[in-house]
Amino acid sequence: MEKPDPTSTPTLAEWKQGIVSRSPEETAWLAAGLAGLLPENTALALHGDLGAGKTTFVRGFARALGIQSPVTSPTYSIFTIYESPTRQLVHMDAFRLATPQDADTLVLWDLLRTPWTLAVEWPDKLGDRLPENAWHLEFAIKSADRHFIRLR
Repeated sequence: MEKPDPTSTPTLAEWKQGIVSRSPEETAWLAAGLAGLLPENTALALHGDLGAGKTTFVRGFARALGIQSPVTSPTYSIFTIYESPTRQLVHMDAFRLATPQDADTLVLWDLLRTPWTLAVEWPDKLGDRLPENAWHLEFAIKSADRHFIRLR
């Protein structure tokens, strides 16, 4: 697949309608475009089944912020903090949390340093601990070579 044209980054209206990604590279590119639209100090709630592209999305988002270190799913560590020249990125995988109260023991909110972005995989596990102003992205697998991402 050709590298997507960076001048054609989707608008918020297009994100709300939903966007098809045809490869992991395209998912990462789409994330980089959204990084330019997301306000500082905002959580990204990433909803979707295993393999839908959530971690790939965070990887692209991190690259757009200038983060060069490898971005992997923090399934066992629960969260990873990345520092970029422009903001702090905290990548959280809440899958292993048994209850929303388990998130309280992580002192995650005390570690956030303005400006930040919190990207949360499996955000439903946080219950009401997710900030009210969070942006919710839904990821769905349509076929082996088509994934769908929508801002709700």
